[in-house]
Amino acid sequence: MLETGRRAVLGGAAMLLGLAVGACATMPAGDALVSQRHVAVQTAEGSAHALLVLPAHGGRHPAVILWPDLTGLRPTFADMGHRLAQAGYVVLVPNAFYRSVELDGSAATAQPRLSFGETMKRGAPWRAAASDEAVVADAGAYVAFLDTLPQVDPASRVSMVGFDIGGAHAFVAARAMPDRIGAVAAIHPLAIATSRDTSPHLYVDQSKARYLVEIARPDDEREPGDKEDLRQAFARAGLEARVTVVDAPHGFMVPDDQGFDAATSERVWNELLAFLSGPNRE
Repeated sequence: MLETGRRAVLGGAAMLLGLAVGACATMPAGDALVSQRHVAVQTAEGSAHALLVLPAHGGRHPAVILWPDLTGLRPTFADMGHRLAQAGYVVLVPNAFYRSVELDGSAATAQPRLSFGETMKRGAPWRAAASDEAVVADAGAYVAFLDTLPQVDPASRVSMVGFDIGGAHAFVAARAMPDRIGAVAAIHPLAIATSRDTSPHLYVDQSKARYLVEIARPDDEREPGDKEDLRQAFARAGLEARVTVVDAPHGFMVPDDQGFDAATSERVWNELLAFLSGPNRE
């Protein structure tokens, strides 16, 4: 199923020699602790816009790929990238839906705000184009890009942080690159434990990552068996993992989401940063 995608990651180096950094000047990041650039990462199927956020101080740092939710790459995810960079990470925030829509992170993508149902309807073709195989190939390109940066610590494995459908992207990437992905955090995730035989939770035994899963209360009420399915999958794989139900709406950690909950967001941010600071060396 993902074997083709795995070969794309392993054999994609030749194709990814064309990997391109957008020749953009450093953009104002809104604080003095980080710098932000618009970049373009050449993938096997085109050019994906992304935001690269760097700690302002020198040295080498572990890398994080921050996968946006189904509303896509926009300023609120730049802000989250800044917070991760302030904590000492090189952060790449890609437009995971570049096959369907051009997003460079400079503008909101839902004005006025869309309802959850409207977001799902608009995003359905975006999700279809960003198939598991496509995400595997893209993740390989993003990791290859990060590996070229002098600010990235080559001895640290890459972490993945995904929100909503980005959680599924993080799971799929970790499975395809078990020796490169050291930590996966899925925040109010979508589609990581489903009845499909391709459900990401069924294949966590092919990864070597640590996992943090924070499920929103309404999502747990809708699919109450997901948390146990996840816990059992991690236990069978012998992986370090924590699966928690958060008493807050879906979207509780995304400031421009209707479900945003400031107090819960701050608490989960602290949990996320503590999780990412765990062992992550190759």
